[in-house]
Amino acid sequence: MATNSSIEEIFFKFLEQFEFDEAQLDYSIVQKHSVILQALSDMGNSGTGIFDYCKRKMVFYSSNFGGLLGYLPSDYKENGQEFFSGKIHPDDALMLSINSVSTLKIFNHFSSDEKLNHKMIVEYRMLNAQNQYVRLVEQHQVLKLDPKGQLWLAFNIVDISPNQGEAEPGKSQLLNFRTGEIFPLDTPKKVKIELTKREIEILGLVKNGLLSKEISNKLSINVHTVNTHRQRFLEKLGANNSMEAVVFASKFGLLEMA
Repeated sequence: MATNSSIEEIFFKFLEQFEFDEAQLDYSIVQKHSVILQALSDMGNSGTGIFDYCKRKMVFYSSNFGGLLGYLPSDYKENGQEFFSGKIHPDDALMLSINSVSTLKIFNHFSSDEKLNHKMIVEYRMLNAQNQYVRLVEQHQVLKLDPKGQLWLAFNIVDISPNQGEAEPGKSQLLNFRTGEIFPLDTPKKVKIELTKREIEILGLVKNGLLSKEISNKLSINVHTVNTHRQRFLEKLGANNSMEAVVFASKFGLLEMA
């Protein structure tokens, strides 16, 4: 089984591709939003935090963040992020790292508006102060993009999950909170990723919002052929609709080939 350090490397290694100009980042935003998130925590008893993709670390935890699991601020004051990541169930930690990278790949294909319209929702198990696994539900949402449209700051809200099935594995999904559409990040077991060049090309155009008729005109093929390709990549990716297909294809880096 992978160690916690190797699991974390999956996510943090991927972050190395992000390049920031810190001179263009206004860090007073962090302090302003920290006050708002602390007030939210005080009202709802949820744990909140802010992750900085530039510094690649959590830059804020609400005062009650660890209290959900019975920890005192002094328990995690020194190690913070490492303290909490070390308490996550190993199977769920691996899932979170892989799906977090998948989400970043998907966001790389999103416009700035789309990045701001989606959130990642995850459930996972974490050890409490009594050394027992408790199931948490956590929402991750973009707080601020940098001037280039890259993810810079994201905030999270953590609560005890109403589902406390300890043996049930963690899960992740992407929510478009403008439309209410939910897309699972866990790849279906029946997925086959040997998409043809044409299927990848059409999937990329679907991702860009083109309809079958528009794709037909752009590629100089008939609509029936376009729809046949669309049906085939849905079947190969185990997706129920085109957006799920985009999510799964992005997870495997297929759209980078389009």
